[in-house]
Amino acid sequence: MNESVAVAVPRKGRPLETILERLANLADAATLADEVSSTLRYEKAITKGQIQPERDVYERLAAYSEPDAPDGPEYTLYRDDRPGFPRRIVFDSARIDVGGLDLRLIGREEPFRALRTHEFALGFDSADLVLEEAVTLHERGIDSIAEVNERIDPRDTDVRVVTGLGDTVYHTLLASPDSVPAGESLDRSFLHDYQGELCISPRYERLVAAVLGTEVIEDVEFVFANGDREEERAIADAGVGVYLTVTGSTARDHGLLLGEQLFPSETVLLRNVAERTPAVERVERLFSGLDLETQLRV
Repeated sequence: MNESVAVAVPRKGRPLETILERLANLADAATLADEVSSTLRYEKAITKGQIQPERDVYERLAAYSEPDAPDGPEYTLYRDDRPGFPRRIVFDSARIDVGGLDLRLIGREEPFRALRTHEFALGFDSADLVLEEAVTLHERGIDSIAEVNERIDPRDTDVRVVTGLGDTVYHTLLASPDSVPAGESLDRSFLHDYQGELCISPRYERLVAAVLGTEVIEDVEFVFANGDREEERAIADAGVGVYLTVTGSTARDHGLLLGEQLFPSETVLLRNVAERTPAVERVERLFSGLDLETQLRV
């Protein structure tokens, strides 16, 4: 009987697609990855009102299920947090055979928190959430995934970062041209001497404090974009800000300068170090870059 390992994964979005793409390269899972990704993109478009479906949500959910395929994928209903609380179909579970290892992907709204409560030994979540909830604040900031584990208090949680998956979008320092003195670079050293408003996304105070360090933000006042304005517009109004920048084109549309890329927002593999087994360690090696043939010999 194959060894089985349950892995907590996000229920939707770019992180889940990244995980499935990695598995498609590691195992015979390309069909599964394409099916889940296309289904969830279709459901997202329905939720956003971009598509008017002919079937109701329960009929679609039944159509996606495959009773004769116990490996899945399976889906479930989730209450979206937007006005009206629309029901949205999201990922629930699937099984993948990886070199004789039975990998069970289990959808969770908050995989990181599921690991913290020892529900899982392994899981994937955003590095941002780890910074928001588990790292201790220090006068010096963090600028790489490799530094995150150094800031996790072992008395607070048994969860650690194993590796990133490379789906990197950076928290980037942005500013209007008249906020940056001539000849100065828009980087962390600029913020050391900066006094004034720093526009960030709501609820990101602790993340930004961890990334920049408490010494840098000592004379900074956090302000937030409200629901009526784009983040880039709000940063332009404030003068300086930090935002997840994909290409920088939208920032430039608002006349903003792109400064230092402060921290990678990346999907990461997490482990609960108190729940380790040989099978769990095999999965860690698999996602850490060893090819399947090599890791099966370890």
